[in-house]
Amino acid sequence: MPETAGVDSRWMRHALDLAQRAAEAGEVPVGAVVVRDGQVLGEGWNRPIGLSDPTAHAEIQALRAAAAAVGNYRLVGCDLYVTLEPCAMCAGAIVTARIHRVIYGADDPRAGAAGSVFSVLPGEQLNHRCEMTPGVLGEESAELLRGFFRARRKPPPTLAERDSG
Repeated sequence: MPETAGVDSRWMRHALDLAQRAAEAGEVPVGAVVVRDGQVLGEGWNRPIGLSDPTAHAEIQALRAAAAAVGNYRLVGCDLYVTLEPCAMCAGAIVTARIHRVIYGADDPRAGAAGSVFSVLPGEQLNHRCEMTPGVLGEESAELLRGFFRARRKPPPTLAERDSG
């Protein structure tokens, strides 16, 4: 395994741990971490329900924390690891922040803005282009999301089922 792949897997595991925090809070399980020179500058997980904030996606939380840590909204030389392909809102923020590379796990066929639905990333028509590395721990990321939604769709147990257990 090339060194970059090992480093990418390590940071994606960190993002998956953050996604698990979102799931435990009843949020869609997405986690994100901003890294520069092997150091975490910011991290986040989905929190729009808990914060009553439609912009509180994992990527936005991580970008805000990283920008505060460096004292600049430009995050030049930073990589963003996220468990799900960014949406259009997050992709726009990623471009504005000048993120160097976006590494994501699962594709988002409903709202992905890295080519699945929209092509905001890598931003061929924009003034900043991010490098992209899709599919890092993609199956683990997708399974976390599938399990979360499967559990939400599962009907509650009947009285008879509860009494028999």
